[in-house]
Amino acid sequence: MKLEVAAAKARGDVVDYVPRGGAAPEAFDSAARWPECAKLIGDIRDQSNCGCCWAFAGAEAASDRQCIATGGAVAVPLSAQDVCFNANVDGCDGGQIITPWTYVAKAGAVTGGQYNGTGPFGAGLCADWFAPHCHHHGPRGDDPYPAEGDAGCPSEKSPEGPKACDATAAAGHDAFAADKHTFAGDVQTASGEAAIMAMIAEGGPVETAFTVYEDFENYAGGIYHHVTGEEAGGHAVKFVGWGVENGTKYWKVANSWNPYWGEAGYFRILRGSNEGGIEDQVTGSHADAKWTRAGDSD
Repeated sequence: MKLEVAAAKARGDVVDYVPRGGAAPEAFDSAARWPECAKLIGDIRDQSNCGCCWAFAGAEAASDRQCIATGGAVAVPLSAQDVCFNANVDGCDGGQIITPWTYVAKAGAVTGGQYNGTGPFGAGLCADWFAPHCHHHGPRGDDPYPAEGDAGCPSEKSPEGPKACDATAAAGHDAFAADKHTFAGDVQTASGEAAIMAMIAEGGPVETAFTVYEDFENYAGGIYHHVTGEEAGGHAVKFVGWGVENGTKYWKVANSWNPYWGEAGYFRILRGSNEGGIEDQVTGSHADAKWTRAGDSD
């Protein structure tokens, strides 16, 4: 998931983030820092039984950064359906964390919510997610959804990318070309604890990826660090902040495994030790990027 970042830098599609200075606070939460965007930042989605984590994390962080860059004026979720299947031929089979950002910058992304209009933004957006909610990993707890692979949560094949809005789309979100949101400005990448903290504090949540081990799949809460188990694969997620608990530094991270998973859809992971390579590369739009909606420029 992270290999493409170096190649994208060589092509000029992404540039290194340069911190503007200033000490980072001991604790930071994007939703608290930008309350006008808190509903959007806290929108925990569900990728279903499809390997579109790269598109979910990107669409979510791009939604957040658009909201923050516009001072809360544009607080709508961008469509993981559009990003996953129009930016990648077989999005359910995985992707790169740079792809959502170059796609949104060049082609734009329409609005889109969760499966069947669920989630905090409800129905009426252009291209909602196509696949049902699932229980993903770890203790079931109160999770009412079927587990991956069980009846009701089959392994999904990538559909064709949307070219028109859903029949349920409401006025203002029912014209696909007009509902495209894009930005002018650099796609940036940062590496290492200090630079990542600065990038989040300046412009909001960012996308990252890390190696998942078997013990992470059993996560139910607390500050995770790898102890046991084999490598299970790569996974893309969204950094939203950081903190310290009993002297232990951590990142606060939004997952796309539904709000019943982990700590209400989030997990905390050890900060400063590059757990699973999670501090290797993050991606996001420039904090000063100019965001526009195609239909608003007509």
